Amino acid sequence: MPPEPTAALRHRTVEAPAGRLHWAEQGTGPLVLLVHGFPESWYSWRRQLPALAAAGYRAVAIDVRGYGRSSKPAATDAYRMLDLVEDNVAVVRALGEESAVVVGHDWGSNIAAASALLHPEVFRAVGLLSVPYAPPGGPRPTDVFGRIGGPEQEFYVSYFQEPGRAEAEIEPDVRGWLAGFYAALSADTMPAEGEPDPHFVALGRQLRDRFPAGPLPAWLTEDDLDVYAGEFERTGLTGALNRYRNMDRDWEDLAPHRGAPITQPALFIGGALDASTTWMADAIDAYPTTLPALSASHLLDGCGHWIQQERPDEVNSLLTGWLATIQA
Repeated sequence: MPPEPTAALRHRTVEAPAGRLHWAEQGTGPLVLLVHGFPESWYSWRRQLPALAAAGYRAVAIDVRGYGRSSKPAATDAYRMLDLVEDNVAVVRALGEESAVVVGHDWGSNIAAASALLHPEVFRAVGLLSVPYAPPGGPRPTDVFGRIGGPEQEFYVSYFQEPGRAEAEIEPDVRGWLAGFYAALSADTMPAEGEPDPHFVALGRQLRDRFPAGPLPAWLTEDDLDVYAGEFERTGLTGALNRYRNMDRDWEDLAPHRGAPITQPALFIGGALDASTTWMADAIDAYPTTLPALSASHLLDGCGHWIQQERPDEVNSLLTGWLATIQA
């Protein structure tokens, strides 16, 4: 299929297990499904959609259940991993395709990995950005995260567990909170070594108390921030935060797959300054066992968490180069 450098961006909403799912689509050719993380939307792939289209792919970036124009079920347990995987399958089917390459960032990386693990007949390859693959298993997640904080501070994942608690911090000033959260995890604006870690909440305080106060990260314009803030002002944050509130359910649901590798072709791209890659260095080291068909693992020097937005040209080059090898 010839490249389509000027292919138009198309939006579509379809019926799905969540009620409806929205995506943005560009290009024609083999399907590449893009899955965002927290707190983002399809828009976080805005620099990948045209690049993938120009390289000859049908690039589709979804709004994950609970985000943007996709449905936001009321029940907390409607955001368990098994449901999000079925949403991805539904998108592939709604697009009239039999299979896809799935690529995810942050929580989207976990969703992409679970999609590949549970439906290898649909997801023939998997790209993981920022968050490494770790097979299901181990101790109960909330027990692990509860021990990370210690007596004087609380890990952000634990802080997000109680319904309404984080919403009460975020929703009075969505735009300001998002700006601080994005800055806290971006290479050019994150707190310097030795400053309080923004992944933790001091007892009796708020997460935003440790966000940097200053300019936006270089990758984030005021207009970009308006897009993200506008979506969350409209939808609220509960659907997005409910992903964190299902980690123990996921642990139970995926118990039959404890220790399971993903055997399809895989790619990992992380930021060298991203806590996700340093905290989970053991998971990266285990890739010969957990991702036996891994094509390559890349750590981008001087890059933070928002990898496809911080370093779009490098990510696009790595993605399209990898996709070309698995099309052969």
